[in-house]
Amino acid sequence: MQALSTIKLVTLSLAASAAVLLAACGGLPQKTDETAAWTTNKLYSEAQDAMSSSDWGKCAKYFEQVQGRDPFGPHAQQSQLNVAYCQYRDSEQAAANTAVDRFIKLHPDHPDVAYAYYLKGLINFNDDLGLFGRFGGQDMSERDPKALLDSYDSFKTVVDKYPQSKYAPDAAQRMRYIINALAAHEVHSAQYYYQRGAYLAAINRSQVAIQQYKNAPATEDALHVMVLSYKALGNAQLADDTQRVLAATFPDSPYVTGHPRKGDAKPWWQIW
Repeated sequence: MQALSTIKLVTLSLAASAAVLLAACGGLPQKTDETAAWTTNKLYSEAQDAMSSSDWGKCAKYFEQVQGRDPFGPHAQQSQLNVAYCQYRDSEQAAANTAVDRFIKLHPDHPDVAYAYYLKGLINFNDDLGLFGRFGGQDMSERDPKALLDSYDSFKTVVDKYPQSKYAPDAAQRMRYIINALAAHEVHSAQYYYQRGAYLAAINRSQVAIQQYKNAPATEDALHVMVLSYKALGNAQLADDTQRVLAATFPDSPYVTGHPRKGDAKPWWQIW
């Protein structure tokens, strides 16, 4: 009986404490939505101001609210596109992709659809050369170039379907960059395999760079990896044939002359 009384006292004590906490919470000031009394026009104007001042989180939030309040109003479609842009600038890649994909799906004939595809290209574009840089012992074959491939497809849509748009020239230039970057990715993977004695894999990745990304600057490195790999496999004939192709294609190459081009860094195979 004494144990039951103790349990009852503990239960009552906990209930009383909970009631006090609830009362205290009820006394806290409630967070108010400053936009609640704004008209849609004012909300849109504030969203534009936030975008102009590079407050990307706020402009994304406000433009989303414009869509929610008036989904068929005069600012709804532009707000949807602006949400994607603000999220892109706020480094919210996944959310930005979702927003721009939704815009393209809902408004395929919109006057700004060329910009939407261009924006999608920018969202997935990574112009950080470090992505394809030489990272010591890091396995470059594990780095996924999917985002760049998606970016390339979006820019290609701009160039192919909207060649007269003001975004087409820059989209074409970024496509060339992506081709070079993807070729470099294959070559770095080939170098990785060569350094670890996987010579056939090194040759295969080099051939991908040469065949799929024709005329990319990385072709020079790809040919040299093939020369080294054939030599390592003891196939002097293929090594010599590939070296002749390298010399004919890049006569001033350090791999041919034995001397670095002026301003060139040390070749990758001489790092150690």
